[in-house]
Amino acid sequence: MKAIISPRIVAPRWGSRLAAIGATAALTAAVFVLPAKAETDAKAVIKTYADIALAKYEDSLITAQALDKAVDALIATPSAETLNAAREAWKAARIPYQQTEVYRFGNKIVDDWEGKVNSWPLDEGLIDYVAKSYGTESDENALYTANVIANKEIEINGKKVDASKLTPEFLSGTLQEAGGVESNVATGYHAIEFLLWSQDLHGTGPGAGERPYTDYDLKDCTGGNCDRRAEYLKSASDLLVSDLQEMVNDWKEDAPPERISSMASRTPASPPSSPAWARSPMASWPASA
Repeated sequence: MKAIISPRIVAPRWGSRLAAIGATAALTAAVFVLPAKAETDAKAVIKTYADIALAKYEDSLITAQALDKAVDALIATPSAETLNAAREAWKAARIPYQQTEVYRFGNKIVDDWEGKVNSWPLDEGLIDYVAKSYGTESDENALYTANVIANKEIEINGKKVDASKLTPEFLSGTLQEAGGVESNVATGYHAIEFLLWSQDLHGTGPGAGERPYTDYDLKDCTGGNCDRRAEYLKSASDLLVSDLQEMVNDWKEDAPPERISSMASRTPASPPSSPAWARSPMASWPASA
């Protein structure tokens, strides 16, 4: 015979359970209530965007100035140590500039000088000696092995050109993209890279170019033309600094007018204790990103 359970006993139990469920639901709803979404301030977004970009261009300039000093030290006192220091300075200089690549999108003013500082790939034989495996001619480039460091006169578009002085003006005004060939890269990071490392003959294997410091040693010049190589490297390094200064100035002048830069009074020649990117809203980004 089944036991009869009195409703007066069951009802209080279900009532307590329903009350507990209701309290839990109310508490859960309270926890997950989100604050009202604030409207996006378009001008604030533009200002932040422009300020972060300016910070990165200024850091590119600061590190290029450090590279320029390292190049001076290499030329003044060629050694394995000063060559390695110049290479490390080049690597450090690449970090902030690589972070600026995103600002090429939607900013035509960036591409106006991007080609001066960051063109790649380059026909290395235009600048200096290369290995026999490089070849001696190219159907696309008459200056494929012009080797302007070894030759004080070259031919561009059928005309003899005086290359006796490897000045910044000659590199940027005459040699850069000479003959209308984009691979005739005479300026910027990658021309300096080639002058510091030489050709990378390791193929797809590990390793980099292995230029000896004696390529800049006037007393023991293994590669020949050490004085002209030093002149080229110094001109390219100085030109990189001046081009990046122009980039900074252009960005300050031509960036969206809504921005109000809080860094306009800072001069890159006197950098703060921490790099500019560390003070930006993206300060959590690693320097090597």
